[in-house]
Amino acid sequence: MKHDDSGSIRSILTTDKKILITCHSNPDGDAIGSSLALMHALRSLGHMVDILVPNDYPTFLAWMPGIQQIVVFKHKLKEAMKLAVEADIIFCMDYQGLKRVEKMEVIWKETTAVKVMIDHHPHPDVAAFQYLISNSHTSSTSELVYDFIFQLGGEKLITKEISECLFVGIATDTGSFSYSCNYEKTFLVIAELLRKGIDVEKIHRMVYDTYSENRMRLLGYCLSEKLKVLPEFGTAYIYLSKEDLKRFKFQVGDTEGVVNYALSIKGICLAVLFTERDNFIRMNFRSKGKFSVNEFVKKHFEGGGHKNAAGGNSYLSLQETLSKFEALLPEYQQELQSCFYQ
Repeated sequence: MKHDDSGSIRSILTTDKKILITCHSNPDGDAIGSSLALMHALRSLGHMVDILVPNDYPTFLAWMPGIQQIVVFKHKLKEAMKLAVEADIIFCMDYQGLKRVEKMEVIWKETTAVKVMIDHHPHPDVAAFQYLISNSHTSSTSELVYDFIFQLGGEKLITKEISECLFVGIATDTGSFSYSCNYEKTFLVIAELLRKGIDVEKIHRMVYDTYSENRMRLLGYCLSEKLKVLPEFGTAYIYLSKEDLKRFKFQVGDTEGVVNYALSIKGICLAVLFTERDNFIRMNFRSKGKFSVNEFVKKHFEGGGHKNAAGGNSYLSLQETLSKFEALLPEYQQELQSCFYQ
């Protein structure tokens, strides 16, 4: 599905506006990168722009230009509500429905702002937004933002700092160009970002080579102690309790990418990371080939996402959630076996 109201969105930006940019809970590189890039671009055009995120972003993104100006809803509720009430326009970045912002959804009851969605997830909640730029066949929201910024002001509007933000978004949402990137357009955009003078090697080091010792030890523990492989179902999963997270002094972002290690095992085409939180179990799904974790999660675990990458929640205990998941696998055994990678 594709929606493109970019022309209408540009028309409401012809006069200076007070703009609030928001993204989904547990913001990742694409959510933060696309939001920061849009902030820089709109500010350069004379608009007043703030960014509001539901909760903390990963520490490996803390170097990104402008990130210190982000307001975190979890810590600054009053300021967040004020920003929402005063906004003329709210941009909704990298999420297709209000459930993705979790507790921050309360701001929608207090604002009359025009709501604009820019996102690449399937099945957008069209009724929740006045304008949409949506294309599920795009690598990332950051790639959509590149096009939108270009339409706003051409190549000259895309600065080096904007390019750094967009590159982080595209690179992280494609697993460093290992999935969701079989599109010529994606690499043409990357080439344009490189022309702005970004240092790709430095960005890679900042995102992937600044892990804490605790995070590395947590990864080792995941693989040695908490990995379960079910070869008859082409499935592997990792599960972490609250005690496990406490033991390794868990910080936001410490489990980023962990599920991909399970998926990298030969013969595995479905991988899941189960993480116990205070009142629920967070699940991150990845798959290969034709098996849609988006459909699987929507049906069984109140979630969604992309065909090969999705998230969901369970309100059972950790052990009950694992048992429920394993009990579902025989129903999908034939489908899972048919998508094995040799």
